[in-house]
Amino acid sequence: MKNLFLLLAILSITAVKAQAYKGAGDNKFQVGVNFQDNGSGINISYDYGIGENISIGITSTYLLGVDDALQNNADEDLDANFDNRFDVRARFNANLGNVINIDENFDLYPGLSLGLKNFGGHLGARYFFTDGFGLYTELNVPFAKYKSEDLTPAETLHNQFTVNFGATFNL
Repeated sequence: MKNLFLLLAILSITAVKAQAYKGAGDNKFQVGVNFQDNGSGINISYDYGIGENISIGITSTYLLGVDDALQNNADEDLDANFDNRFDVRARFNANLGNVINIDENFDLYPGLSLGLKNFGGHLGARYFFTDGFGLYTELNVPFAKYKSEDLTPAETLHNQFTVNFGATFNL
């Protein structure tokens, strides 16, 4: 019985010490799913803390599934090739978890990103259950697309509102 109480006490302390963003030198790795019109795929990202509330990073998304109309289509305007399915972005985050002070395990981070398809913004949130593991979600929107004329359906991939959801890890 003593061992059970000791184990519960250790697990409780571990959960209490979890912190969503620690400031300069903080490392976060995230892996999850990406949802958007006409496609879904995998999203990975890495953020590095450069200040008390500022982090920079990189994120990439590859669409594994695209709408049947865009997959291996004979019409080249509709075909979603590798360059339409893949996107990589440099990103800047303002980590506001300690500013809004909801919970030390919670971080809200609005930010900007510059990618292969557009210049955009995101609003993300992550919650850590332990010191090393949590969940995240991000909402992404393009502000300025590089191609100003009408986009083909395949070119709208990564040039629209998207949602990411998955696991986040402290490194």
